[in-house]
Amino acid sequence: MLIGKYYHHLEAKGRLSLPAKFRSVSKNWIVTRGLDGCLFLLQESNFKKELEKIAESSLTKKANRDLLRLMTNEAQELSSDDNGRVNLPDYLIDFAHLVKNVVVVGSLNHIEVWDQERYHNYIDQIEGRAEEIAESISLEK
Repeated sequence: MLIGKYYHHLEAKGRLSLPAKFRSVSKNWIVTRGLDGCLFLLQESNFKKELEKIAESSLTKKANRDLLRLMTNEAQELSSDDNGRVNLPDYLIDFAHLVKNVVVVGSLNHIEVWDQERYHNYIDQIEGRAEEIAESISLEK
């Protein structure tokens, strides 16, 4: 389970040190453009599961094709070094507007990497709506 919030710095050449808690989960990750302005890092098995869910939906639906493209076209395999660092590709750094200060967040089955200012702006927007968001989600099957 990937949970928690950690503040880090993006190093030279796009190198990012993953929090120690996340390093023990895997050395191999898939990085792709995330939603809401962040990057997603997923273990290969979780990435495959997410893609299978999308693929189960009809490819005749444009939204399904678009999401599949967004998740796969810019995805890249990463391996962490002995110090738990991964090299993020420049095009994804640009997409997420990562400059120096980043927030690495565990989101249950994936990691999100945010520009620190962007992350706090986003959280500020949704915190005031916490009850409304919770009310809108049906957890019953």
